[in-house]
Amino acid sequence: MISSIFGALRLALFSIFVCCVVYTLFIWGAAQLFVPESANGRLIRNSAGEVIGSSRIAQKFTADRYFHNRPSAVDYNGAGAGGSNLASTSPALRERAEKLIAEYGATAANPLPADLVTASGSGLDPHISLAAARCQIPRIAEARSVPEEAVGKIVRESVSYPGGFIRSEPFVNVLELNLKLDQLN
Repeated sequence: MISSIFGALRLALFSIFVCCVVYTLFIWGAAQLFVPESANGRLIRNSAGEVIGSSRIAQKFTADRYFHNRPSAVDYNGAGAGGSNLASTSPALRERAEKLIAEYGATAANPLPADLVTASGSGLDPHISLAAARCQIPRIAEARSVPEEAVGKIVRESVSYPGGFIRSEPFVNVLELNLKLDQLN
């Protein structure tokens, strides 16, 4: 009976070693070999080599001189990704949307793109639609005292299309866009 327990214990330890150590190292090594930039979080560094963010995780921008992200239910905390789980009929969700609509000065004649009012499922989406970027151009140009055309040119140069070969709705990465704005001044 004791030999059965030791045999089961050895098998358990061997299984833990294979599944937790060997498999993890294999996946990590394969990722480092084939897609190292993605495996390391697509980090963005400044001219001094310091990490200032990731192109895959949103950061909070509130100053008028920067493009703003979508709202975040987790306050842009990468350790706690998730949605608010509020129903579409929630008064809190409605209040947040009305506040954002008022802040942007949107009207029925000049509507606000939905992604500037609604949070993404993760709360960390680093992209906004091209329409959301365009509606922020006047505010940013005024705050930076630069022509709207200069800000618009940066937006046009920053457009990406998700999905590879399948063209879909254009979007822009907010952190990358804001870094380009800082180079403008």
